[in-house]
Amino acid sequence: MLRKIQILLGIFFVFAFGILYEFSHNPGCLFSCLPISKKFPTFKGVMSQGNSIIFLETTDRLDPPPLVSCSVESTARIYHDRPIVFFMKGLKSNIRWHPKNTSTAFSLLSAIKNVFIVPLQMETLLQKTPLLSWYHKVNETLEKNWIHISSDASRLAIIWKYGGLYMDTDIISIRPIPVKTFIAAQASKVASNGIFSFPRHHSFIWNCMKNFVENYNADIWGHQGPYLMTRVLKTLCNLTDFKAVEDQCYQNIFFLNPQRFYPIPYPLWEKYYEVWDLHTNFSDSYFSDSYALHLWNYMNQQQKAVVAGSNTLAENLYKTYCPITYKNLILDRHRGGCKRE
Repeated sequence: MLRKIQILLGIFFVFAFGILYEFSHNPGCLFSCLPISKKFPTFKGVMSQGNSIIFLETTDRLDPPPLVSCSVESTARIYHDRPIVFFMKGLKSNIRWHPKNTSTAFSLLSAIKNVFIVPLQMETLLQKTPLLSWYHKVNETLEKNWIHISSDASRLAIIWKYGGLYMDTDIISIRPIPVKTFIAAQASKVASNGIFSFPRHHSFIWNCMKNFVENYNADIWGHQGPYLMTRVLKTLCNLTDFKAVEDQCYQNIFFLNPQRFYPIPYPLWEKYYEVWDLHTNFSDSYFSDSYALHLWNYMNQQQKAVVAGSNTLAENLYKTYCPITYKNLILDRHRGGCKRE
């Protein structure tokens, strides 16, 4: 009897030590940050599923700012059964979370079970696509918008090769998108390339890559991005105005209503950094037709940020959809900057 009690106590202490070890290395999560139904041990294993959700970082930055962290975390929570793959140009090899990684955001994202952070290697990525010849000719040091243009090219190549859902890193997910093949409208008759989803080797993406090369013009902002998507979509159909919140469909490609991702249009982007007033249009009900919210980070030249206790729309989105990011990158830093009496 005594021997059985000793064995049970031994098992208990091993189990307790495991919990304490995990919690000490990742205090924002206990057991795991998020549930996931299946593990993907390798990059090929992740991408071969064809249902990955893709994010890109085309600078050498390895310390994701809070909005990027919130974007990835919120998506990992909404799509907890799908792999979230974050391509980062600054990485030189595949990395999972390790305590030596000093960036808080990098560590907390790497610790999420369905988030995979991998290197972005454009030369390899563009192989066997129409974009490779363009890449060999272009002089990136002379391109004033190279960070954005390289991102425009990379997202097309990734979705062409592997299929899945691409999202910009300033989009906060709030509910699942119910369709698999779509382009988003950011305004009537204007497509976005900030979020789109296609199966592997879809002809629309191939045509986008061809158009990218044939009509390349780096001097026009968005020419390789939203304008490209719009140009190619117009070859399939005559775009019409949206009716209410209805979506459109052309040749089995959904063209999703601007309300799905852009309920606040870019001229009003500052609304995200204004006080959350439940009595105005910008309340929960205002986003009832949305799947995710684009915060228009490119417009934020003033570098407005989420501030703890400000009760802005952005702060409330962080609290609700990326609570780990909010706690570690907003709330804890705010407390750390306060003098204690």
